Order: sequence, then C-alpha cells, then structure tokens
Amino acid sequence: MHLDRLKETFADLGRRCDPDVVFTHTEYDRHQDHRAVSELTWQTWRDHLILEYEIPKFDGDLRTPNAYVEVDRATVDLKARLLEEAFDSQTSKPWFGAETFRGLMRIRGVECRAASGFAEGFHMRKTRIA
Repeated sequence: MHLDRLKETFADLGRRCDPDVVFTHTEYDRHQDHRAVSELTWQTWRDHLILEYEIPKFDGDLRTPNAYVEVDRATVDLKARLLEEAFDSQTSKPWFGAETFRGLMRIRGVECRAASGFAEGFHMRKTRIA
C-alpha cells in the first residue's frame, strides 16, 4: 500500500467535494488497506455523515450494525449482480457470490424488521440531526 499517495488523494478529494453522505469500510475491517481507507475517510470528512459498510469475507469481522436502510427485492438482486460484475477479481473466492450478498441483506432485514425482509446494515459512529 502506498500510504503517502493515498493520503494526498484523500486530501485532494476533501478540498474538491463536499458530499452529503460518505460511504467507507468499517474501522473494524481486518484488511489493512480497508482500515487505512476508513481512517483517512474520517480524517478527511470529519463533519459529514459517514456510513461504514460491511464486507463479508474469510476474516469473520462482521459486527452488528447500528443503522439500517431497507431495500426491496429488485434492489437486492441488482446489487448482487453489480457486485459480481464490478469485482471480477474476487469471483474465484468461494465466499464471493450473489447468495452471500442476498443472505447478509436478508439477515439485516430480519434484524431491523424491514417490511421487504431485506436491508443494508451500516455502522454509524456519530451523526448530527438538524
């Protein structure tokens, strides 16, 4: 990982954009590159709503989220398909597949009692309600 270059990239992004919501890896992600991105996200956008997303993988670092967004079945299927298309380098891994993604969204849907039965789970460290 090229940390200095990554820091410069984040600093540049922070100067050029003022997003409403920022999505990043969780601080608990066991993959060192993912943790670095999460840390730099928080350093760059301290006053923004940051939602940390989940990535199921061998590391077993999933935790119970504290923020949920209900999704309908069509969105679940679209996300599963797009993940497989966008991350072709991961498709050789036995855990990487549509059923894993659908299964996690189903579990999160149960946890938050989503009417559709499906939800995305996020970790939210802080938020300001205006």
